[in-house]
Amino acid sequence: MKKQHLVLFWIVWILTAALSGALFLLGRINLPGWLLWLGALAAWAVLRLRLLAGRGFGWRLLAFCAAAAVLGLAFRLGGPRVQPVPAVAHPNPQVTGEITLAQGRLTGVYTADGAVEVYAGIPYAQPPVGDLRWKEPQPPLPWEGVRACDTFAPMSMQKRNSPLFTSLADLAVYHKFRPKLWGNTLEPMSEDSLYLNIWKPAGNRADLPVLVYVHGGSLTTGQPSYGEYNGETLARHGVLVVNFGYRLNVFGYYANPALAEESPNGTTGNYGLLDQIQALRWVQENIRSFGGDPDNVTLAGESAGASSVNALCVSPLSQGLFTRAMAASSGILAKVPYHTFRSMEQALADNAGLPAEQNAPTLAQLRALPAETLVNTGCDNSAMTVDGYAITEQPWETYARGANHETALLQGFNAHEADVFSLTVPVDEADYVEKLRPLYGQWAAQAAALVPPRAQDAAYRYVIDPGGTAKGAYDQAVSAAWFHYSHYRWAALLEGRPVYTYYFDKDNRSLGCNHAGELPYFYGNLDRHAFLYDESDRALSEMIVQYYVNYIKTGDPNGPGLPLWQTAAQAPGRVLELGEQVQMIPDPSLELYPLLDQYQDSLAQEDEAAP
Repeated sequence: MKKQHLVLFWIVWILTAALSGALFLLGRINLPGWLLWLGALAAWAVLRLRLLAGRGFGWRLLAFCAAAAVLGLAFRLGGPRVQPVPAVAHPNPQVTGEITLAQGRLTGVYTADGAVEVYAGIPYAQPPVGDLRWKEPQPPLPWEGVRACDTFAPMSMQKRNSPLFTSLADLAVYHKFRPKLWGNTLEPMSEDSLYLNIWKPAGNRADLPVLVYVHGGSLTTGQPSYGEYNGETLARHGVLVVNFGYRLNVFGYYANPALAEESPNGTTGNYGLLDQIQALRWVQENIRSFGGDPDNVTLAGESAGASSVNALCVSPLSQGLFTRAMAASSGILAKVPYHTFRSMEQALADNAGLPAEQNAPTLAQLRALPAETLVNTGCDNSAMTVDGYAITEQPWETYARGANHETALLQGFNAHEADVFSLTVPVDEADYVEKLRPLYGQWAAQAAALVPPRAQDAAYRYVIDPGGTAKGAYDQAVSAAWFHYSHYRWAALLEGRPVYTYYFDKDNRSLGCNHAGELPYFYGNLDRHAFLYDESDRALSEMIVQYYVNYIKTGDPNGPGLPLWQTAAQAPGRVLELGEQVQMIPDPSLELYPLLDQYQDSLAQEDEAAP
């Protein structure tokens, strides 16, 4: 019997060690936590085999519970430490010379090869905290001495996923999880996040073309330090790259009538967008000090960042602050956009319950709330609105009048845009049409006929996806409505100005051609996760980067050695495929657009008829 008990103990011990070890790896526990993990398991074994030998079940259970408690404590205390993200990856980088701005002097750091200067964490506005919460951004304050711009500023306040969730996503979706026993960190997060970052070719330069990038994240998450759109590669190609943090979620898009009343401009609901405009103003006023040309600024963004670019193209406040636009996988030019845009009535309704939810009925009380409390509101703040100041009318109406700002547009979308967004939705042939109705209205059956039911491709099935006999077709039809359609409308409304549209369908071992899968290709950052890509990926990225750089410099992506990228006017209904082949092909969603036009017209008519 004793031998059987001993065998049972070792089985339980090994299972506990294996399961807790897996959780520690996924929880990104650092070395002190691992040492406590090892000590707890060793102490449990010694206690059970030496001191509790021959004791009853109750003692053995107590020993197990004590070991489990210590393991839980180690998991809680040993997790990633909060640490600022350095501007460059290598230790002890060389410091640049000083640059003098109106606000003060600053220095940056060089990349390891000395080819690029990086300046991270430059304030472009005052911290929007205290009385400045939910107010228009104010110009930055001066500082004393020399500011060392060698680390990224904290990312904007947002709901942070647990390290365990992040690891599972990296493992199952991104395929980039690599376990580490030390050096696991979390990026700082703060309401004080209005800072920008600059990557420039090293040395004294002048009149460099400028790219200003707006990060995505559904207007609720995201950070400018993300490596997939790091600006080093573009800087090596002669482009000065700028990105920045802006207010998100309830801090960036909260709408309240009392806030509009106190604003000198009568605005509420677009604080994050106003931050973006302030960043563009800062670029105009300061970028010559870094060698940039303020008259050659291209504005770019992906996902909600692309929707923001679209909004900046219609805002009267951003006129003259940039020249060209680039947008990936989003826009707000449907008559009733599917996401990242809402009416003021809807914005106010979505937020009407926030004061009661937070037990803070006045603006003073709301502003006194800790940011860590406010960020967890259940109110939806993932959309811009017509506030009469930053955005004065429905964006498509501004385009119809020809009052938008961009002189050219490079845009596009991916083959599997919607897949990750519908992971938990099962779709079978029997309910396929009904599932499409919220996106296509009475034209859902026609859409289903154009995209016949089929299951999802094996490479794009994930563990938590319930699938279904029509899931692949559903994802294709949703991708067309949520993402592809806005770019079709953008091209149609930009008649008379060059529009270059791409279709990204390159598979790989990471995101593939899911939403955001194109980012490391466009910004030349495949080597940040080199094990996920092969030579065909690198060849495609080099070609895309050259298209990108040509467009940023001249407004035309074409150049020697590149397949011809025709404009929408030159090749109506055709897009440049970026995949195993790089060639002009028919837009894969072309037949669905007329159905979406009709559905959008019906929604607009309903809005007009509403009291």
